[in-house]
Order: sequence, then structure tokens, then C-alpha cells
Amino acid sequence: MAERAGQQLSDADQERIDKRSGEIYDELNTDPQTTAGARSLLLALDLSQLKWAIATSSRAEQTKASVAALDLPAPPTLIDGSHVKHAKPAPDLLLLAADELETRPAECWYVGDSTWDIRASEAAGMLAVGVTYGAANESDLIDAGADTVTSLGDVESDLRGRGLLRP
Repeated sequence: MAERAGQQLSDADQERIDKRSGEIYDELNTDPQTTAGARSLLLALDLSQLKWAIATSSRAEQTKASVAALDLPAPPTLIDGSHVKHAKPAPDLLLLAADELETRPAECWYVGDSTWDIRASEAAGMLAVGVTYGAANESDLIDAGADTVTSLGDVESDLRGRGLLRP
């Protein structure tokens, strides 16, 4: 935001602002609810041969409550914003996730709910799957470049239909 306003922030100021934003989020995120279809999809992915990760601009400590709400049998691979210099819509986070998964970006699907997610996916050379449960509606996601707009349940059904998940 500072760049858009023509302001320069030092790395220390950026860190301080990001840390405080995370603290405020943690104070408000006292009872996170899972997104419809998220747990089912992630459990199905765990049982498949597909590699997956959660790639978020938030810091790992800011996601603990939300990830815990998923009640997964094992902690997921989590690539967070503290590992990259540039947040979404820059592709850095998604490229790092592909690298961690030892997968070429062109072979990845990135599922996101915001125009920033879709733009980052496009910039990383990944298939952009938009879901409308979050910050953007279908037309916003399509305008941002989403290849498809769907629900998480539909993503799971699509993968099953392709034979990539167990029936």
C-alpha cells in the first residue's frame, strides 16, 4: 500500500507493520470456521499421490488457529509470507511452494479466493482455480484471469473424475 501511495518503508517498518497486523488478526481470529469442502478435499489429497501445500501471504504463526480448525491428521506443508520478499500478487510465494513440492509450476493448480491469488497464479504459470467463498465474486475472479471458478467440493469432484483421487 505504501508503494501505491508513493511512500517508501524500511524493511524494519514493513516487519513491524506486518507483525502488528498479525497480532490484530490473532486477537480477532478466536473461533475460525473451515471453508465448506476444505477438510474433505485436503483429506482426499492426503490419500492420493498428489502433492499439495497451503501457500499463504500470512505468517505461519498467524495461520495456526485456522489450520488447527481443519483437524487434519498431520500438519500440512505450509509456505508462508515470511519466506518471500514479495507477497501476492507477485508469484514468489507460489513459485516457492512449487519448489518445496518439487513440482514444475506449469503442473500446479493454485486454488484461491481473491484477485491477488489469481494474479499470482497467472504470474507463476500455474492453472488458476478461483473459488467464490472469500474476497471476490465470480466475475472478479474471471476478470483477474481464473481458468475456472468453482467450489472446493467441485475441485474434489473434478479431481475424482480425472482419476486423481480415490473414489
